[in-house]
Amino acid sequence: MRLASVLTPLSDQNLQLAAQCGVTDIVQRYPGPDPKVLQQGCRRIESFGMKCTVVEGYLPIENIKLGRDDGTEVRALQDLIRQMADQDIRLLCYNFMAGTDWCRTVLDAPERGAAKVTAFRLADVEQAVLLGYRPTDPQAEEAARRLTPDDLWQQLERLLNQLLPVAEQCGVVLAMHPDDPPLSSLLGKPRIMHSVESFERLVQLAPSPSNAICFCQGSFASMNVDIPATIRRLGPWIRYVHFRDVRGTPQDFAETFHDNGPTDMAAAMRAYQEIGFAGAMRPDHVPQLLGEDDGEPGYTMLGRLFAWGYMRGLMQAVVGGQ
Repeated sequence: MRLASVLTPLSDQNLQLAAQCGVTDIVQRYPGPDPKVLQQGCRRIESFGMKCTVVEGYLPIENIKLGRDDGTEVRALQDLIRQMADQDIRLLCYNFMAGTDWCRTVLDAPERGAAKVTAFRLADVEQAVLLGYRPTDPQAEEAARRLTPDDLWQQLERLLNQLLPVAEQCGVVLAMHPDDPPLSSLLGKPRIMHSVESFERLVQLAPSPSNAICFCQGSFASMNVDIPATIRRLGPWIRYVHFRDVRGTPQDFAETFHDNGPTDMAAAMRAYQEIGFAGAMRPDHVPQLLGEDDGEPGYTMLGRLFAWGYMRGLMQAVVGGQ
């Protein structure tokens, strides 16, 4: 297991803090079509003694989900996979939430010591300003509402058929992130990656060493499943981990400190060790601590420092316990 992180912003100060705390892997967002941008980001990260091993976020994929791509987005993703291989980046994390992204309705729910966390309440979703939700144009919004789950599965299968041959040739893994929140529909738009069975269907849809799972613990925890048991169940396909926890149900939940939620996080880490997981694991969302009110909810640095230390301790404990 390797300690990974997104850094917001990807500044020299944050890179140095990450290196000081024992982070080894840095995640970059989609850099755009120019391969020099990705290359420059990798060299910058390497100058701090770490390595970029994952690309995720802001991918050119929305029209693919809607079934209206003219080939532009598929070619962009194929090019990205090749550019990643050129930089020895071996994992691309994506999701298949059409017309939305991860969503929250509250940005300042109270946690321990008056820290602030994000939360979701389905009853408030129509009135809330949603964190993570990036409205598309009106035509795309309407197209998303016309989709059916079968449409999404067909579009996902088509995408995998177009990307997996390139990914296999390049030695790159595609890791699917769960719907967040894990609901069968949101804002009138269907979703398909909201259950353990959905992920089993995903890996059966296109059997390939490059077709894999991003095990986002918070998303799976809000499905109200047994996390260690689910890690073992999906173990052969877990290639990337978002390590976090939530308290509540898919319709009403809040993020927690990594050590303050209902999941036995030590048991979860032991389960990763048991399945032989050796990939990148990042803390994902973290609480906002004192003095961070101007930061991006879920992505400020002080909570990330706490999460890194907690995760390193768990990693060392399970490795030493073998």
